[in-house]
Amino acid sequence: MEKIEKGAKKLVLLFFRMIKKQPTEKTVQNLIQFIKFGIVGASNTVISYLINIFILYILRPYNIPWDYVLGNVAAFILSVLWSFFWNNKYVFTKAEGEKRSVWLALLKTYIAYSFTGILLTNALSWIWIDKLGISKFVAPLLNLIISIPLNFIINKLWAFKTYKSEE
Repeated sequence: MEKIEKGAKKLVLLFFRMIKKQPTEKTVQNLIQFIKFGIVGASNTVISYLINIFILYILRPYNIPWDYVLGNVAAFILSVLWSFFWNNKYVFTKAEGEKRSVWLALLKTYIAYSFTGILLTNALSWIWIDKLGISKFVAPLLNLIISIPLNFIINKLWAFKTYKSEE
């Protein structure tokens, strides 16, 4: 992860040089954190897809008509757990003297992803597809433009929030 962080920092600094701006160290750190969040999110998407396909493959001989629901549920539960683990370990790390309830952070992560991954994306899809006539194949991409930054903010400021130790 250290190589990723160094590469992300180079990328962020290059971007700011290109636009001829001098970022603060906090801005650089937040953008690096966002890039790492994106990498975890990309791996989460792959894990989710693989779990879903695996469940469909396993259930295929039983001809269960709602096998895709089981695949979606299993993929959601396990991929959010995957995402939580890596975000907790590498993205939203604690500074010295800070604490975080792991179980509460996990619960908040599931709530956050339920909101953005289920409620928000379905509501946005309805708007894009039914109200604005946007293709069903384009709508998920538009959802990502909104849900990824929103997920980052919710996770950073709420799910993985830390507090100072009283020791």
